Amino acid sequence: MQNVELHPTRCPICGTGGGAAEIYPANFDQEAFTPAVFSARRLPDRVHYRTVKCAACGLVRSDPVAAAETLAKLYAVSTLDYACEIPNIRRTYGRYLAKAGKYLSPAGSLLEIGCGSGFFLEEALERGYTEVRGVELSAPAAEKAVPAVRPNIRVGFMEPGSYADGRFDIICMFQVLDHVPQPAELLDSCLRALRPGGAILVLNHNIDAVSARLLGERSPIVDIEHTFLYGEKTLARLVESRGFRVAEAGAAFNTYSLNYLARLLPLPPALKRAALRILENSGLGKLRFNVPLGNLYLVAVKPAAGEMR
Repeated sequence: MQNVELHPTRCPICGTGGGAAEIYPANFDQEAFTPAVFSARRLPDRVHYRTVKCAACGLVRSDPVAAAETLAKLYAVSTLDYACEIPNIRRTYGRYLAKAGKYLSPAGSLLEIGCGSGFFLEEALERGYTEVRGVELSAPAAEKAVPAVRPNIRVGFMEPGSYADGRFDIICMFQVLDHVPQPAELLDSCLRALRPGGAILVLNHNIDAVSARLLGERSPIVDIEHTFLYGEKTLARLVESRGFRVAEAGAAFNTYSLNYLARLLPLPPALKRAALRILENSGLGKLRFNVPLGNLYLVAVKPAAGEMR
């Protein structure tokens, strides 16, 4: 995909296009716009847009970025290349689904936006959810879903009218909001699709985490896939601005293999490949750890009927 045009972004909290200070200059070329680069959990390559920080609210965003239509085409043909990590990811997401479940009564219907191969939908069924649905842009990822959930995955966008108003008890988004060019509009669609008293569960990168502050531009979350980077305060302000009430938020503990942790290290490519080979050949790469490695979670509730927005 050559000659990709870039478009300015606006802060979804403040609604402003200006009033932002540059943190990092852009460091990519047109060759960055490939399905491989826009595939989930690729090996970090430190390629990113110009990165700015809103002077009013502190939200970090990329500016300018490729058009939403361009990004959609890239994600539509991106591949799922992290199958070996799915059991660990599933453990992580299951823990936070249990946290969100405290705010639901009953917890029957669930929608995941950005569901990949549907492995979390399987987890939700095992945890007692009676109806699960998924939305996924990548057709190759959705095709890998098991028969029990594949018919319930919609390939495409989550848009107004995709589901009936009040359809779901909970909507989950894992590592999604960072990528979305119009997060406010997505949250509006989620609010409509939730029943009163329903909840959203969000887990994504934390720009205010110690690792992100220490690594700066070398952090793997400063990436051309990410249009926005949230901290706990800015994520809360965003969801509250769309009518939700934050119930719980904090640092997320992810289950990772040692092999995956090594992939994230800011090492020269040759040294990283050598380290990964050693871990793979020795079997040590399969060791698992629960670590607070630069992610946050948030549970927010749709006010019940009659509550003030």
